[in-house]
Amino acid sequence: MKTKGFNLLSWAALSLALVLLDQYTKLLAVAHLKGKTPFVIMDGVFELLYSENRGAAFGMLQGRQGFFFLIGAVVLAAAIYVMWRMPGWSNLRYTALRLCTIFITAGALGNMVDRTTQGYVVDFLYFKLIDFPIFNVADIYVTTATAALLVFLCFYYKEEDLVIFEWKKGERR
Repeated sequence: MKTKGFNLLSWAALSLALVLLDQYTKLLAVAHLKGKTPFVIMDGVFELLYSENRGAAFGMLQGRQGFFFLIGAVVLAAAIYVMWRMPGWSNLRYTALRLCTIFITAGALGNMVDRTTQGYVVDFLYFKLIDFPIFNVADIYVTTATAALLVFLCFYYKEEDLVIFEWKKGERR
């Protein structure tokens, strides 16, 4: 029980720290980019450009705040389950899974904070060279952690490593 509590506490603390970093970058974007011309980092390649995103990537699902809240709640519940079932920090085999869970949680919560407080997500990172949708730090958390998680699940973790997440008959849920 002590290990499970520490897993959840460390997950919450690290996720919160990453959410605060994401929110700080968004505050900076509002303060320094909103209503201004883009801040060019590399001409024609990358710039900081303020945007209010009321949907998902590529402008999909505009105005569907309830849907995004539901997705965020599901991600949060899944993360709590994973962290509860995971062995303690001393078992280094699960470090990658633990870190991916922390970053996915932080990204989901970072954008959820924006959607619930403002009705939109502040985006400000823009790869102009490929006209990639404008994104933010929380999006980086979710995208890179999800990609890493898929790689780890396909090439690092074995089936026997993941049986810890199965409910056993008669086990208390």
